Amino acid sequence: MATKPAAKDTVKGPASYFPSIEAKYGKPVAHWFGVIDGMKDLKHMEQVARLKSDHGLGHGHANALVAYHRARSA
Repeated sequence: MATKPAAKDTVKGPASYFPSIEAKYGKPVAHWFGVIDGMKDLKHMEQVARLKSDHGLGHGHANALVAYHRARSA
């Protein structure tokens, strides 16, 4: 029987999307952070829109990447 990870080990927030982002789009999140680095002059939702339009990411995945990266870079 599989066991669930302990509550303290459960990833929460935007990072909880990372495994599904990597599985769906076939690239590590580090790749997407590099793409976002190239959009530093854009606002949060403009970066999200660009990831969606130029790279085909879904809104939730794009928003999670941008939110995490901006918080980490602040």
